[in-house]
Amino acid sequence: MLVKGKCMEYEAVIGLEVHVQLNTKSKIFCGCSTEFGAKPNTHVCPVCMGMPGVLPVLNREVLNKAIKAGLSLNCEISLFSKFDRKNYFYPDLPKGYQISQYDYPIAKNGFIEVDLPDGSIKRIGITRAHMEEDAGKLIHTEGLPQSYVDLNRAGVPLLEIVSEPDMRTAEEAYYYLKELRNIMKYIDVSDVNMEEGSLRCDANVSVRPFGQKEFGTKVEIKNMNSFNGVKKAIEYEIERQLMALREGEKIIQETRLFDSKQNKTFSMRGKEEANDYRYFPEPDLPPIIIEKSFVDKIKNSIPELPRTKKLRFINDYGITMQDAETLTDDKALSDYFEECVKTAKTEPKKVANWILSETNAYINSYKISALDFGKRVTSKATAELLNYVEDGIISGKIAKEVYAEMVEKRKAPGEIIKEKGLKQISDTGELERLIDKVLDSHQNEVEKYKAGNLKLLGFFVGEIMKETRGQANPKAVNEILKQKLG
Repeated sequence: MLVKGKCMEYEAVIGLEVHVQLNTKSKIFCGCSTEFGAKPNTHVCPVCMGMPGVLPVLNREVLNKAIKAGLSLNCEISLFSKFDRKNYFYPDLPKGYQISQYDYPIAKNGFIEVDLPDGSIKRIGITRAHMEEDAGKLIHTEGLPQSYVDLNRAGVPLLEIVSEPDMRTAEEAYYYLKELRNIMKYIDVSDVNMEEGSLRCDANVSVRPFGQKEFGTKVEIKNMNSFNGVKKAIEYEIERQLMALREGEKIIQETRLFDSKQNKTFSMRGKEEANDYRYFPEPDLPPIIIEKSFVDKIKNSIPELPRTKKLRFINDYGITMQDAETLTDDKALSDYFEECVKTAKTEPKKVANWILSETNAYINSYKISALDFGKRVTSKATAELLNYVEDGIISGKIAKEVYAEMVEKRKAPGEIIKEKGLKQISDTGELERLIDKVLDSHQNEVEKYKAGNLKLLGFFVGEIMKETRGQANPKAVNEILKQKLG
């Protein structure tokens, strides 16, 4: 992004550090539950509470999911990696250090490609992805002079994914984070719920004169709990730094917090460097040495990734980029769509339109996932309903009424159509009789139509639909009307 300064043009340089909480049932170094929402300090043991003399043991499933994530980010998987101690003191870190990875991470040198709204493709490098344990959580009570510590989250497995500083706008960062979230969800290593803290993002932002190779002074932004929050925080920080440079101020390397109510960042503390953490190898855990065959086995279990699926939907089914993006944002919804296409007689574009409008409306109103909706109304049942429309048995309007009952009562579409007598009237003789009746009772409108007011055709169609409670075949009605009205 080029931003005009006082005497020169500037560009922003942005990198993201994303913490993904891995969805294992137990913590990274002990057997305590990772379940979210339990009473404070009920999912704890001497290991995750940092008691003296305890020994951590690596959860194998954490390693599996970390490798799976690394492969999905096009990373090199390290056949040799190790854990390190990252030393810092904070109330929610009972040991006084965090077990993390420093110089030998499990994955490195990867990238993901992001489709931007202007049609361009941005490749963003992944510096590294490493395993570590989460810290606990501080609970601050407003108006009281103390805070409480909940250690349920201490020891929950994290994968920290560090990007290269390849992004130049807040928009690029937004779409990178969105793509990263979708990948983690697709491969089922995390539920990536920002509200529950299973996806957390820190942004490193600096500005520099355009054309300069050296980076400007980096500022880290924390406390962003939504995708829009990340975008707004970066936008504000770029502008703040530019204004400071225009006024001759020096940018200070620091950590800042984002206030989502004011859409501003404010200073928290000076930025730490790696040497501040006094990293050294974790003495209680042996190095991780794995075979290539082990990595290959995990690689073979990776499903089709969201961007690949999106491009395939566009090419194979002829749907728009926007529709493909919406469908593939949710793996369960994209699977539902594709299963419908297999048995629906209508073209895929119409199936996509139905799912994005009607199916999505019920998912949102019932506040359920696409996966749960599929248990209520199967993809086969939705395709069957669309086939009734395609075959002319019911109209599109009637189909919406039938769908409502399918969702509410979990009945098959054919059963509902038969029970309620909703079959479309396509018999030419019966339609002609009904049309004659409508035309006879609206002679004034007939004369106006014949005088050139052709818009009245819609009026006649509407009257016939009222007469038949929406069951008349609209195509046949239009054809017969035009014949009779000349």
